[in-house]
Amino acid sequence: MKRILLIEDNSDVRENTAEILQLAGYEVDTAENGKVGVSLANEQTYDLIICDIMMPELDGYGVLHILNKNPKTSAVPFIFLTAKAERGDFRKGMNMGADDYLTKPFDETDLLDAIELRLKKSEAIRAPQSVDNHDDVMRFMGDVERELSIDDLINERNTKAFKKKDTIYREGEYPHALYYLRTGKVKLSKSSDYGKEFITQLCGPGEFLGYLALLENSAFTEEATAIEDSEVALIPIEEFRKLMYSNREVTNNFIKILSKNVLDQEERLLKLAYGNVRERVATVIKSLYDKYGNDNSHKIELAISREELAGYAGIATESLIRTLSDFKAEELISNDGKIIVIEDYEKLRRISMGGV
Repeated sequence: MKRILLIEDNSDVRENTAEILQLAGYEVDTAENGKVGVSLANEQTYDLIICDIMMPELDGYGVLHILNKNPKTSAVPFIFLTAKAERGDFRKGMNMGADDYLTKPFDETDLLDAIELRLKKSEAIRAPQSVDNHDDVMRFMGDVERELSIDDLINERNTKAFKKKDTIYREGEYPHALYYLRTGKVKLSKSSDYGKEFITQLCGPGEFLGYLALLENSAFTEEATAIEDSEVALIPIEEFRKLMYSNREVTNNFIKILSKNVLDQEERLLKLAYGNVRERVATVIKSLYDKYGNDNSHKIELAISREELAGYAGIATESLIRTLSDFKAEELISNDGKIIVIEDYEKLRRISMGGV
């Protein structure tokens, strides 16, 4: 059962809201002011905190500020309740790291929907990260090489070199092979009707491209472009399908690889969909570092423009540049041209999770 802390100084609102939450199946603790709420949050473990803004002794902003400084409570989803609806109050709360904001009197359904959404987001972020799928990829490629001739798989005819900015395949085309990225980096992107590019995925060595279109026997729904000189191995469709149909072990290994890729994408998109600009940029930088970073130098060396990086984060280029400048001022990152250096990975991780 999920446990919620409700901090509200109005006794009628506190009791009515607690009753709604209990009827919905949540375990609820209540606090009559901010100081009591902070004390409970530090003593107990909660899945979500709901807090009024205007309270005696310690207001909601103070509660959020204190909880964000505590590693134990900084990642707990936080929803403001208030009778004030001015835009300035809303923006101040969200900038401080609140996850949502409900104005009293609120609809019961709106409250429960907001809680459910934030709990789902929190579970996705806190879910244990599966190990890197490099070993799974290597096992799959080993299976392929045993079943097919290694010369057929990796010879000059089936391995193609792409220069930076070369298109590997286009949206609307049909696949004729399974693409396996041996070296280099590739971006998958979609364009809006107005020509604005949105990068859906960045791929590195050991990853497969275009497999969904191949499995569904449909056209590509995105474009693949090399963002640095890359080498791609092409496994012919008929040979790949024959292998998948005839060897259960190969099939299982490939499904594990695809599942890992899909889960990674879902988690990133979930964060980008509901995070503010700081969370989005922190999420993107962290994910790029986890994937391409150099642990010795803490650098991300990636030949990607600020416009492309903004497209990957789903924000305007100006917002990205401003947020990167803020991160530099806060000594979270530094940069030399397109090379980003992570100065404080742990704080960047907390921001990506909705903390400060």
